[in-house]
Amino acid sequence: MNKEHVLDHLKSINYPGFSRDIVSFGMVKDILVEGEQVTVQLNITSQNEEKKQEVISAVKKELAEHFSTVTIEVSADAPQQGGPIQAPQNAPAAILDNVKHIIAVASGKGGVGKSTVAANLACAMAKQGKKVGLLDLDIYGPSLPIVFGINEQPAMTQDKKLVPLEKFGIKVMSFGFISGNDTPVIWRGPLVSRMTEQFFRDVKWGELDVMILDLPPGTGDIQLTLTQKLRMSGAVMVTTPQDIALADVRKGADMFRKVNTPVLGVIENMSGLELKGQVDGNISSMTINGENISVDSEGGFKFIMELFKTGGGEKESKRLGVPLLGKIPISQEIMISTDEGIPIAQKDPDSTLGQIYHAIARKLLATLD
Repeated sequence: MNKEHVLDHLKSINYPGFSRDIVSFGMVKDILVEGEQVTVQLNITSQNEEKKQEVISAVKKELAEHFSTVTIEVSADAPQQGGPIQAPQNAPAAILDNVKHIIAVASGKGGVGKSTVAANLACAMAKQGKKVGLLDLDIYGPSLPIVFGINEQPAMTQDKKLVPLEKFGIKVMSFGFISGNDTPVIWRGPLVSRMTEQFFRDVKWGELDVMILDLPPGTGDIQLTLTQKLRMSGAVMVTTPQDIALADVRKGADMFRKVNTPVLGVIENMSGLELKGQVDGNISSMTINGENISVDSEGGFKFIMELFKTGGGEKESKRLGVPLLGKIPISQEIMISTDEGIPIAQKDPDSTLGQIYHAIARKLLATLD
């Protein structure tokens, strides 16, 4: 256990009466690790001794199984970020309070298939009986109208709230529904942030079990608006296997950790190319590129050809200490179903590819529950 590991453990401790942790409140001044001993210096300005002792006990309990000696030093200096006795000024407002869980599908890099993954996860969760919303937050390049095959515009209520469109039992919203998918958006950051917030405040989402956010690439205005305005359950990082994708995904994952949004897991997309074929003759197996491939009784075979490096998703999941939720190959079936506007988790849920998305959805729902 080093200082960073200890800090991660302390992020799980909320200040009594608040939904915010003691690290984000600025209460942890320093951590000193010496072998089996750890000293945590806390800065608690509250005069409520009962709450002080509650925090101290929680810290000792959290670290006792990792260190033989846990020492807590408490001071009451003027806080740098505002004391915990007052409600924090930058705390997210109570919006989307009818949504139980909010999951961001992100990467930090474009072109890794976030929109396809987000749409298929939404379909899988809806088929598993959940009330699901899907919000496409890529203002500059919205994909949801194509992925879901929607060419309508949302209706507006008398109080000027947008009514999300419904498809496959999912409530969906995208800037592409409003602007038209062929219209380029040339906006500066403040306008993007304002539109992002309107998608939360001015859309009648209703009661939802899960809302999935399809984020744009990068770590810019939209991502910052999310972390300031919403209480997100976590983020799912989508990557492709090669190093150039992993470099940007790391930045995206580390951004979420810095703003105290848990990373729920990693999905490796475009994980090899799925190839199928048929052979003549009575053979049970053959070798392709040094790999032994099974042939079924009717002469059919399939295998995954590694186009990029392998293991990128697993490498990132180990770095973050989170599960690798699944590996999704490049497949013609996914391409065809996406272009048709019917995600494969909806079109053919019992297929091998459909089952991959449904398995990832089950893992995420189990984590949230």
